[in-house]
Amino acid sequence: MTVALMWEARALAGRGEELLAWARAQELPLAPLRRETFRAPQDRVLVITWWDAGLDAKLPELPEPDAELASRAVHRWRFESVEG
Repeated sequence: MTVALMWEARALAGRGEELLAWARAQELPLAPLRRETFRAPQDRVLVITWWDAGLDAKLPELPEPDAELASRAVHRWRFESVEG
């Protein structure tokens, strides 16, 4: 089964590039099958990692950024693949 972990944070106004750089620099103790990083309006950053694991597996996730960088708590979601 493939599980996708989504991590989304919103930077303080004008600090989107710093949050993006911070998220890209975060290393995980295990390597996912795939990892992609996105940015969006309102200084939001999204990181999706794909894992060969069950939906309830204990997997490494990106941490919370410092309060001086993020405007709110990180949003996290887990999805399982339903292909074919």
